[in-house]
Amino acid sequence: MTSKERVEAVFEGRRPDKVPLSHMCFSGKVASYLLGRDAYVGGAINRWREATALWAGPDAHAEFIERAMRDAIDVALAADLDLVRPYYWRDPRKPAARIDRYTFRYEQPDGTWEVLQFDPDTELYNVIDRSPRPEPTVDDLEAEVERAEEHADSYDPSLEQFPEIAFALREIGDTHAVRCTGPWTALPLGRPDWLEATVLRPDLVARLLDAQVVVSIRNIELLSRAGGRLFFGGGDMASDHGPMYSPRVFHELVVPRVRRVSDFCHERGLRHLFGTDGNVWPVADDLYVASGVDGHYEVDRRAGMDIPAIHERYPHITLLGNIASFTLQMGTPDEVREKTRACVEEAKATGKVVAGCSNIITSQTPPANIDAMLETLAECR
Repeated sequence: MTSKERVEAVFEGRRPDKVPLSHMCFSGKVASYLLGRDAYVGGAINRWREATALWAGPDAHAEFIERAMRDAIDVALAADLDLVRPYYWRDPRKPAARIDRYTFRYEQPDGTWEVLQFDPDTELYNVIDRSPRPEPTVDDLEAEVERAEEHADSYDPSLEQFPEIAFALREIGDTHAVRCTGPWTALPLGRPDWLEATVLRPDLVARLLDAQVVVSIRNIELLSRAGGRLFFGGGDMASDHGPMYSPRVFHELVVPRVRRVSDFCHERGLRHLFGTDGNVWPVADDLYVASGVDGHYEVDRRAGMDIPAIHERYPHITLLGNIASFTLQMGTPDEVREKTRACVEEAKATGKVVAGCSNIITSQTPPANIDAMLETLAECR
């Protein structure tokens, strides 16, 4: 089988020739280790790299984009992945000032500003200072929803908005499965005002999610014409202890909108996946059945999302991940081999798993642990 056929077989419930692989995300250091050169791949590090390129001028920015697209594919092929993530984090805002090598100031037309600083060790790019701004409240959400609805009404996407996906589909779409972004149905977590709105103004939550569905469907229409077949949507909504908002909110507000996106995909022979780590057992019936999704990515073993237990109740769902980033960073090579082997054996038992690290392989992961995982995958898949 080709890599693409291997992934398709798992979604269709057919046994692949070997377990397909996909790691959710590489940090810059890990990607550079695998490629033997500085790789423009990663999370917040790529936002800092883009700021540096934008500051240097249009030619440098164009070079950054081209190199980031190529490196995303190169590191996936170096790790022998069947399902490729073609895009990493971006921040297209041009900084207003460069304070030092790692620190940039950004300004908005309304006069607000913030300063972000990059930490090479953790690869984080965090706000270290910002202008005073009022905390948003539920009363402010009406205007935010109206802007989201206006955006959805006029939204007309083009492939220029998805250069990494278009590039990957052209370069490797015949041989490998390509992860397509585009759908997104999620509450803005980290926003207390939106969590309050689930109780005080569920009508606003519903309107926001409806606007997201419109945008999601238009993105799927566009990318499917370019050859996209696997659409990664959803949105983080759980911690190790369970959902971050009530299962009732997920059931009544989120699931019907996710279902609309799933139905749209299925009418066109496409696949829709929902992404969140954490413990989703309290909403499992809704997530794995009522939502109509074909797969769940970032399946989190350490949060209790055990492959055999999930497939005992929901044998139809395709699961992605289940090797923990924590184990890769903090465990010994022997522990990494043990957890990797367990993931592969469970994948073989059900035939419905794309195995791999369920979240980012962090910058602080020891090279010996990376080698232990890759060697074990090569030996036993």
